[in-house]
Amino acid sequence: MRTMTRTGRGAVLLTMCAGMFLVQLDVTVVNVALPTIGARLGAGVAQLQWIVDAYAVVLAALLLTGGALGDSLGHRRVVIAGFAVFGAASAGCALAAGTGQLIGFRVLQGIGAALLLPGTLAVITDAYPERREQARALGIWAGVSALALAGGPLFGGAVVAAVGWRWLFWLNVPLVAAAIALSLRLVPAGAREDRPVDWAGAATGAVCLASLVYAVIDGGTNGIGAGALAVVAGIAFAFSQRRGAHPMVPVELRGSASFLGANLVAGAMNLVGLGTILVATLYLQDVLGAGPLGSAVRMLPLFAPLALLAPVTGRLTARYGPRTPIVAGLALGALGMLNLLRVGPGSGYLTLLPTLAALGAGMGLLTAAVVSAAVSGAPAGYGGVASGVNNTARQAAGAIGVALFGALAGEPRDAAEFTGGLHAIGVTAAALWLAAIAVTVATIRPAPRPLRAGAARPR
Repeated sequence: MRTMTRTGRGAVLLTMCAGMFLVQLDVTVVNVALPTIGARLGAGVAQLQWIVDAYAVVLAALLLTGGALGDSLGHRRVVIAGFAVFGAASAGCALAAGTGQLIGFRVLQGIGAALLLPGTLAVITDAYPERREQARALGIWAGVSALALAGGPLFGGAVVAAVGWRWLFWLNVPLVAAAIALSLRLVPAGAREDRPVDWAGAATGAVCLASLVYAVIDGGTNGIGAGALAVVAGIAFAFSQRRGAHPMVPVELRGSASFLGANLVAGAMNLVGLGTILVATLYLQDVLGAGPLGSAVRMLPLFAPLALLAPVTGRLTARYGPRTPIVAGLALGALGMLNLLRVGPGSGYLTLLPTLAALGAGMGLLTAAVVSAAVSGAPAGYGGVASGVNNTARQAAGAIGVALFGALAGEPRDAAEFTGGLHAIGVTAAALWLAAIAVTVATIRPAPRPLRAGAARPR
């Protein structure tokens, strides 16, 4: 990327954050509308899960391909193509006449988002090559991402209550048009790498993920078959990465323990976070009887600290490194998830509140730190792939979390069974995040101590 002024870098950062905001918004904006969509289109819990996961699964499955295409063709070109596909698919979702059509257009939304998202992170890391500035920029990126997660349910609840669920998708269309215009004007074309895309890895990875999530959601005979297909596709993906001439996950990235560890932690973060958003929304609306907007307001204790802490974590990571905020965030979130053991059929919102607040604060400490740990060590020329791997880890785990936690919770119309499922979710989530602490300590090194005032910087 050509040398840019501070103002130019800031404009690029804001433009890429806007694109990422749309992608992240559509991860959660639909959650609060699920009961309404289910009533209008006659959808059950499994279909509602697929309205969320059709987008999330395709997004996760194709993120590596999107990152590799950006490295090969230029990130601005691929980002703009992603915007165009995302906007057209949003219009299709708004026009959907049934659940099947809605799920199909959510798949197309996921394709557009997969083209778009890795490029936003790659462009930012290219614009801010110095470690401290990059960590601060990633903190802003993570804060905007958290703001999208926070604003999704609140915005979705307000829109559904005012004009109906279809406007959740119609409103994307003019925003996408504006983002395309800004990208053409502000984002440099950037460098292109003469490196073929690993289509075998892309295909086997996509089949593996989609089959795995289907197996978790279905749980019956079809689920067993899908699970077997996931295993076969996973083996084929691993073989393609070891034997292929141009693997999707190059050896330069696979050989870094901190890169692998950070992505495992990022996956654990999203699995618990997005899975909890789904079941908490269903609990608030279908068990406690809150409406779409009311449940969105009650979710703010989760989303507000996530949005507010992410930029702060970026500054902390720039100064002290990612290890400390990651461990603190995981420990706080694990305690919050164990609070679900207190939730019962007769308990109210205040019993759930500590889980929402602790999980939000924990993810606020985690997000910028795990992204920084994952992308800061990527070699030159692999920015798109590195960001694709990180986003894949987070989005794939988030899709699995929605499927897994939805399966554990069961149908919310049976309050006793549903809250019993929340107990299992709390224990599972806490154990997963405690294991993630061990991974963090083993793989992510503490940063060097910050320099004292007046000390000479190494050259």
